[in-house]
Amino acid sequence: MKPHAFVVMPFGTKKDSKGKKIDFNRVYDELIKPALEAAGLEAFRADQEMRAGDIRTDMFQELLIADLVVADLTIDNPNVWYELGVRHGLRARGVVLISGGQVPTAFDLYTDRKLRYSIKDLGPDPATLEQDKKSLASMVKATMESWHGRKISPVYDLLPNLQEPDWKSLRIGEVQEFWSLYDAWEKRITLARKTGQIGDVLVLADEAPIAAFRAEAWITAGETLRKTEHFNFGLEQLERGLAIEPNNLRGLREQGICLQRLALAGKSGHSLDRARAHYRTVLKSFPNDPETWALLGRVDKDAWVASWRQAGRTPDQMREDAAYEDALLRAAIESYASGYRRNPAHYYSGINALTLMHLYRHLINDPRYEREMASMAGAVRFAAECESDERQLFWSKATLGDLEVLVGTPETVRTAYKEAITKNDKDWFALNSSRAQLQLLKDLGFRPETVDAGLATFDRELQKLAKPEDRWQPKNVFLFSGHMIDAPDRQSPRFPAAKEPAAAQKIAQALEQLGAGPEDLALTQGACGGDLLFTEACQQRGVKIQWLQPFDEPDFIQKSVVCRGEVWRNRYLAAKAKLSTTIRSAPDQLGDPPKGVDPYERCNLWLLYTALSYGISKVQFICLWNGGGGDGPGGTAHMYQEVNRRTGQVTWIDSRTL
Repeated sequence: MKPHAFVVMPFGTKKDSKGKKIDFNRVYDELIKPALEAAGLEAFRADQEMRAGDIRTDMFQELLIADLVVADLTIDNPNVWYELGVRHGLRARGVVLISGGQVPTAFDLYTDRKLRYSIKDLGPDPATLEQDKKSLASMVKATMESWHGRKISPVYDLLPNLQEPDWKSLRIGEVQEFWSLYDAWEKRITLARKTGQIGDVLVLADEAPIAAFRAEAWITAGETLRKTEHFNFGLEQLERGLAIEPNNLRGLREQGICLQRLALAGKSGHSLDRARAHYRTVLKSFPNDPETWALLGRVDKDAWVASWRQAGRTPDQMREDAAYEDALLRAAIESYASGYRRNPAHYYSGINALTLMHLYRHLINDPRYEREMASMAGAVRFAAECESDERQLFWSKATLGDLEVLVGTPETVRTAYKEAITKNDKDWFALNSSRAQLQLLKDLGFRPETVDAGLATFDRELQKLAKPEDRWQPKNVFLFSGHMIDAPDRQSPRFPAAKEPAAAQKIAQALEQLGAGPEDLALTQGACGGDLLFTEACQQRGVKIQWLQPFDEPDFIQKSVVCRGEVWRNRYLAAKAKLSTTIRSAPDQLGDPPKGVDPYERCNLWLLYTALSYGISKVQFICLWNGGGGDGPGGTAHMYQEVNRRTGQVTWIDSRTL
């Protein structure tokens, strides 16, 4: 989706300070709009909004959310200066100033860079128009690329502690068209996230109408990928979102969690020190955020646990090592306690701090936390008992159970945990998470009677529930794109019908060499020619097939299957009958493509993102291609370029050599 540019300028024909007439509609049509489009942006001017109502409502919304505002200061038009001031007050960046003829010398903008264009005979000077368009396009590109450099707005530049408003909090209800578009888009994002369709989330993020929406979607995609343990790909999406909103707290937290999980997995280039440094940087901007303090505490706790919980160690050895690493344990206690001191309602950080304090006393026999433990126990209990969010009631009740493990009896432990379980709604993972904390206490010999009572309570409930099957993860993902069979009257042959047997053999050989089998997933569209040859070869090897299509199936069959004869319809239907998955169509899953987005290119990205969501290293791209450009957008050349840029794992079957 193209970034959105709002143009602030006079309308119609106006006189400059010397009485010379200028047709600003021509300036927009001949200079500004073409330059913005050349820079890859979609241009919009307030007088294009024909909806009845107060035009100022639309204007204010545009000044708030537009990716870029271009302001023409050729004449002293009060509306233009007013709108520029509003933009400077709402956004720190994203403004380009232009002027025809003499450059304005307003004091507040005296040092700001402005682009000057030439005027002749009411409009842009034909002699310099092409150069003026190139110069404006270059300035626009530079402004968009240097988004996080110096603040363009003098308001934010001179008041460095001023924070930009959250665009959602300033939602204007009267602009129904814009927010209806957003609401429909957000519903699709939410549904895709809940159903685990990460490829859908990524396509929708690319199609968001403004940068703020894209940032939110990429951060959501990063969070979803983190939860499915694709940490590197998740980091990539989080970085895209944070490039637009560098102070998005949710995104910064998620970035830290990914770094932490990569370190625990032993991935090259990642360590807990890196995650720790990240959280400390976040806390410089958000020093009172208890969740970030708790995440930092988790890093310190993980480092401490890793120092003593090692395979082959006896319980006595683990306890000895845990006591020896007391400095790491104190660091974890301090991080959790710091979060709780900043927000005593955040019982998660409180119970973790309190539990580690009790462990410290148990292991070290040091009473340094005695006073704090006594006061914190009551505070954590009160905070957990005050929880009103229905979605959090299990965790608040489980916290009360954790408290009983520390200070109660086996009977009070069982009672508290049983109350928590009634709020669990058969969430196996939540129950197992609570049990894991108890197992840590058991490993260190802490209060065996209460810990064993808690473990028995959770074990009894977990036995009633079958462990949920994890989302099926393929061993490899085979992504395919290839030419359709040539039409009989095609002037320059690309994949003539006579080459079909040779192509089928080459595709089968490629799958054989890559070891394709029942543990793998294959993604393609299902068009006549390469797609169906690939599908048939995969089905012969037992590979699971998923078809993603750019149109609703009836339209797809007409445009991409029977266009080469009824024989292909029969092969399509035969292959479809063997599919174990439902065909997914872009209009149904993603909605209609936005203006200017080609359905075939969109489907290519959808296929690619879906493949990458299973893990970048798993993706193998097989293409049947003549090495040239396509007949239109969205062909095999487009897919080849996208995949080769990201993974390099490409098997190219050159149709010219068949």
